[in-house]
Amino acid sequence: MQRETRRVKPEEKKSREAYEWVQALVCSVLAVVLLFTFGARLIGVDGHSMVPTLQDGDRLLVLNSMLCGGYEPGDIVVLRKESFLPTPIVKRVIAVEGQVVDIDFGSGVVYVDGRRLHEDYINELTFTPEGTEFPLTVPEGCVFVMGDNRNRSTDSRSDQLGTIDVRYIIGRAVFLALPGPDAETGVRDYGRIGGIG
Repeated sequence: MQRETRRVKPEEKKSREAYEWVQALVCSVLAVVLLFTFGARLIGVDGHSMVPTLQDGDRLLVLNSMLCGGYEPGDIVVLRKESFLPTPIVKRVIAVEGQVVDIDFGSGVVYVDGRRLHEDYINELTFTPEGTEFPLTVPEGCVFVMGDNRNRSTDSRSDQLGTIDVRYIIGRAVFLALPGPDAETGVRDYGRIGGIG
């Protein structure tokens, strides 16, 4: 017995294709919304405290803190501490809970647990004290953060900001999605797009 095949009318085919396109678009939008709600978000860099690693106007892909599983020295984090500043700020984790931070402002050298940090990412050595007394042991549940542009950064050296409770951390910056315009030329260097650290 031969099976009859039903011919699909052109109008039905177009209608089915349109439905499949709309379904794919809705699923894509939903996936992006879920990703940026629960997984990651784009956050802009405001200011020059992370030069040379990051520039004013850079847009970063930031993994939400619930996905990070803790922070380590060297991580670049975005945090918000409203008593300090109502907008998010970007800094580098220098030490985590239980570690001892000491800074020799005469030589500009930062020490963690008695070992000198080798910081090839900084703009210049650390000569500016901002009120915090050293050596300092990082409290439980906190991190000590600094900007890479050390002498033009308000960070954990400041008694206004101090060590950061990890609950203030929005997430870890993992990717430079869009470079900001150069301060002098106004031109964006798209070659900078990529992983950061």
